Amino acid sequence: MKVLANRLERPLKEATKVLMEKFGNLISEDEPLAAHNTFGTGGKARLFANVCSTKELAAVVHIADELKIPYFMLGGGSNMLISDEGYNGLIIKNSIGGIQLDGTEITVGAGVELQRLVDFATEHGLSGLEFAAGIWGTVGGAIFGNAGAYGSEIGSVLKWAELVDRKGEVRVEPATYFEFDYRTSKLKKTREFVARAGIVLRAGDKTEIAQKVQEILKTRKDKLPETEHSAGCFFKNIPDRREKFGKLTAGKLLEEIGAKEMRVGGAYVYYKHANIIINDGTANSQEIRRLAETLKKKVKEKFGIELAEEITFLGDFKEEKI
Repeated sequence: MKVLANRLERPLKEATKVLMEKFGNLISEDEPLAAHNTFGTGGKARLFANVCSTKELAAVVHIADELKIPYFMLGGGSNMLISDEGYNGLIIKNSIGGIQLDGTEITVGAGVELQRLVDFATEHGLSGLEFAAGIWGTVGGAIFGNAGAYGSEIGSVLKWAELVDRKGEVRVEPATYFEFDYRTSKLKKTREFVARAGIVLRAGDKTEIAQKVQEILKTRKDKLPETEHSAGCFFKNIPDRREKFGKLTAGKLLEEIGAKEMRVGGAYVYYKHANIIINDGTANSQEIRRLAETLKKKVKEKFGIELAEEITFLGDFKEEKI
């Protein structure tokens, strides 16, 4: 890794100069990433860009590609674990906002919080997003990972999305392009960035929609942490047609292996939900990763099932024998 770091040093120095000359205060150096993810851990980003428009996003990506430096798009940081070593490249923070309504179609910026979109739909008597109430993160991140709950998912209400590709080119694609599946989309392969999206809902009774949203929020509040540093569910559920919503919950398997009693350093499993890892305020990313690997190993040993992470790992992590 030291060889790779040395090879990157010159391009990163050049990129720093070029990006700062072109974008000024949009670019910063050595940005602490713990403040940009819900686990509250991770090191610093060598370079950091906070973009607020498709034009800014496309321009920054274009230059990063030309300069051949590593870069990564960060939204709300709610579904990821960032290395304690940080990121030796450019982090692009997607802060593209804006919400507009045309009939039953909402055009929304990828940097808008998903809960804000749910609230907007509720205020306008539009149904179809109630399932997303209480899901952490941004609209762009939700599309990237096809966020969902209670048998529904964001892919089912997406009509189109404006994308920026790895060269900085902008185009619009229909929902069919994304090849949505359980907690995944084509974007995980193409690594394209969502700038804006069109969400199509249906007219409904505002009171009934609001009631459903509140019921879901209450359910989440009863079983999910509100203030602790966490990324929500760590592992994906397992497809199983015999189970409710067609999924065997990872939490059920984790509970049976005694996950709720497990801790590594400042990282521990939430006492109300065995598929949630929490940072007590003192944990680092390596401890969270080690606890997750231990949970996976115990589930594999007892049930023969290999759990898959729902979250994204960013940066270099030490390999440890569990």
